[in-house]
Amino acid sequence: MIAIIDYGAGNLRSVANAVALLGYDGRVTSSPRDVMSAQSVILPGVGAAADTVVSLKSHGLDQAIKEIISKGTPFLAVCVGLQVLFEETQEGGGCQCLGLLPGKVKKLPSSVKVPHIGWNNVRQANPHYLFDGIADGAFFYFVHSYYAEPASDGNVIGATDYGLNFASAVAFGNTVATQFHPEKSGAAGLKMYDNFLKRAIRGN
Repeated sequence: MIAIIDYGAGNLRSVANAVALLGYDGRVTSSPRDVMSAQSVILPGVGAAADTVVSLKSHGLDQAIKEIISKGTPFLAVCVGLQVLFEETQEGGGCQCLGLLPGKVKKLPSSVKVPHIGWNNVRQANPHYLFDGIADGAFFYFVHSYYAEPASDGNVIGATDYGLNFASAVAFGNTVATQFHPEKSGAAGLKMYDNFLKRAIRGN
């Protein structure tokens, strides 16, 4: 079973539809027990990082996420889902996030239009299975006002230019995360979900 985490917000329907379209069994759930028993987990993201952290904690999902990442369950986080994996964010005057990946989340520069909405290309910074069959520089759909700055470039697998060069995809262990929305990114986005789910469910 693929658990799609429902914490009271998020792009749940689009993610669930993408998973179903690819022929996989996805279950939208807010149950930590479901998350702990899943073969793989997807954390969609829409909204503010601070609110997301509060909501995850209120459902007991923060600890479930930490435990499954620690034990190596394949985990994919999207947009705000990526941001909450880091140590802290500047959003909302500053708050602590889940602290699973060293680094900070910062506001996009005032020199560009914020939020960053629309299609932009993703340069493959480090080789990773998530991009198998996807052209370097392929376009994906973004909606965000903040960006992650990982402490180590080794965790960056995709980068995008928008007033600055920022990490638009990161990976560590069996966890991958994207600042863009694969479920809104057409064929390239579906291919990315398929790459993740094939590796997670079929082991290839």
